[in-house]
Amino acid sequence: MTLPDTTPTPRRILLIIGGGIAAYKALELIRALRKRGLAVRCVLTAAAQHFVTALSAGSLSGDTVYSDLFSLTDEAAMGHIELSRDADLLIVAPATADLMAKMANGLANDLASTVLLATDKPVLVAPAMNVRMWLHPATRRNVERLRADGASFVGPDEGDMACGEFGPGRMAEPERIAEAAVEMLRPADAKPLSGRHVIVTSGPTHEPIDPVRFIANRSSGKQGHAIAAACARLGARVTLVSGPVAIPDPSGVDVVRVETAVGMLEAVDAALPADVAVFCAAVADWRVAAQGGEKMKKDGKGPPALVLVENPDILATTAHRASGRPDLVVGFAAETEKVIAHAQDKLRRKGCDWIVANDVSTATGVMGGDSNTVHVVSAKGVESWPTMSKAAVADALARRIAAALGESTWV
Repeated sequence: MTLPDTTPTPRRILLIIGGGIAAYKALELIRALRKRGLAVRCVLTAAAQHFVTALSAGSLSGDTVYSDLFSLTDEAAMGHIELSRDADLLIVAPATADLMAKMANGLANDLASTVLLATDKPVLVAPAMNVRMWLHPATRRNVERLRADGASFVGPDEGDMACGEFGPGRMAEPERIAEAAVEMLRPADAKPLSGRHVIVTSGPTHEPIDPVRFIANRSSGKQGHAIAAACARLGARVTLVSGPVAIPDPSGVDVVRVETAVGMLEAVDAALPADVAVFCAAVADWRVAAQGGEKMKKDGKGPPALVLVENPDILATTAHRASGRPDLVVGFAAETEKVIAHAQDKLRRKGCDWIVANDVSTATGVMGGDSNTVHVVSAKGVESWPTMSKAAVADALARRIAAALGESTWV
């Protein structure tokens, strides 16, 4: 008697490797995907074969590697239609400017572009190109078209380029792409924020004094970025408005980078409408009334007088909007004393729905550290959470948000 095979079938990735210097990272991506229990099948473009070989990709994936649209053998055994639909998720890494242009405009003149046009499965795009190519208006249009068509993006990161330039355009690291793939493969019932738009602000703002000096604070952006990532994992479309930080962009979110409080408010307004807005950024309360056009010099007469003016209150402005106010507005309060009392006062003054308060006076290094102890203050009362990693705080808050949106009365 033969027992039925009860071994679960692994989820399958079709990895389309484009032709760029970052193609070598695709080999490590295959390892990262397989380490997570995913089956991988590869398609190489003609240009990709100048950087990696079918033998390398096939050895690591343990499967056939495809490259020729007109291969009679491949078309008989695995036609491009079946190839495109046999997978659970398509990943394009590296996604070159040329390949994204083909995707955005429905071209199908090789196997990779034909498979992408024929698929009915989700697509994850990991761009990689020169910074000027990434910033070119044509590429920006193509990215927006692909997003509108339902494609998801991870990266690109900012850094040194093979061509000697610096800026956005580096392909996201393989581990980050693999994590984004795992999140996209989660079942729908594990994504209670699907269909929701969440805005998150994160990091500090830098308020210029002169061309080389600015007013800022110690915020690292770790908590805000973690919240953005957690909401994305639960299925939300996330817009992360980030001040200057030294940490990577989270996977699966749209990042808008700003410097100042005024810029952050403009970015938040541009991102609306949204279902939820989480204001985690540590926005500078003041800026100088008149920024110096040249570097201030010491003249022996003592320090210059800095006239300060208040920055816009992004939380209160959004919470008090007459129209277009998010259903749930969450503020953060970094306090050094009377944490809950100050948070309750801030809740009333700002007009938001929740305040997430924490004590930043402790020696545990909350600002810039990896753990946090928070109190969620609302009209219903105070929820005091135990000390957790910032990632765990983010996960708990994202699920609290999802639960609240599912209730009829939740304030």
